[in-house]
Amino acid sequence: MTSPIVSVVMPVYNVENYVAEAVMSVLGQTYKDLELIIVDDGGRDDSMKICEGFRDPRVRIVRQPNRGLAGARNTGIAAARGEFIALLDSDDRWDAAKLMLHIIHLQADPSVDVSYSGSRLIDAAGRPIGICQQPRLNGVKPHHILLRNPVGNGSAPVMRRSALDKAAFAHPDEPGRTCWFDESFRQSEDIEMWLRMAAGHGCRFEGIEGALTDYRIVGGGLSANVVRQFESWQRVMDKARGYAPGLIARHGAKAEAYQLRYLARRAVQLGDGSFAVSLMRQAVWKSPAIAIEEPVKTAITAAASAAARWLPAAMFHALARRHLGGAVSA
Repeated sequence: MTSPIVSVVMPVYNVENYVAEAVMSVLGQTYKDLELIIVDDGGRDDSMKICEGFRDPRVRIVRQPNRGLAGARNTGIAAARGEFIALLDSDDRWDAAKLMLHIIHLQADPSVDVSYSGSRLIDAAGRPIGICQQPRLNGVKPHHILLRNPVGNGSAPVMRRSALDKAAFAHPDEPGRTCWFDESFRQSEDIEMWLRMAAGHGCRFEGIEGALTDYRIVGGGLSANVVRQFESWQRVMDKARGYAPGLIARHGAKAEAYQLRYLARRAVQLGDGSFAVSLMRQAVWKSPAIAIEEPVKTAITAAASAAARWLPAAMFHALARRHLGGAVSA
């Protein structure tokens, strides 16, 4: 068999409600020279039965004990044969032209290592919630990734295999296994990888126009998850100090403020107004510059946090559901 140009890596773990859409969005790409590597991460629902129902010869299924998202991606990348690696989380989906546009971009400019685009946010039922991630596309430096993560989410990038391999390392406890993503992270594994590629290995990131990924936001969860996410993000900063100390010294405080503001929005989605207000206060205290550089987004997040905190619950949830649909907790 000749090797495909693109390997799409899709970890699967307990996503039976969404995985068929994700698989179909890959097999329906206008760019056909691909393989889809589905990594069974040891889930317990019917996700893999659904995946096994697709008879397209481009689909390969790889099985492993549960290792989490980073570990499943590593397994998929290790099995990949393509010159380019694309990631798709199994609850997201792509526009039909996504791969074609990224491959054109990467082949037209060999200096670009990671190509990405904007994303539409959808709710659990797959309906757009009227919010798009519109990232910086050009002139991306390591501090832009630290501050705002222009890649946006793990289903957005298409990467050169050669660039990924610059960041490869042996698993600390299993020397026979190669890692690209750091499996010690169960959250923030994306930003850890992008930052290490850019600041640690000089990889070049550049985006293309358009919102080509549907990124699913599912309601539910606990505020404790927000705390764990922040702790994981702090671990990313601690690790980055080892290979890019100047970057963290110059931009770390502002990056933390942006992260706290993002987590405040997540707390609003969870309906925890008190926590959201606290996070926003910490964000502005950490770096008041975010209110000057992005006054509208900062003001909207502060207002949403205040509404979640002080409006009657029924009124807040009615407003939130009107604007965020299934992305907000009941």
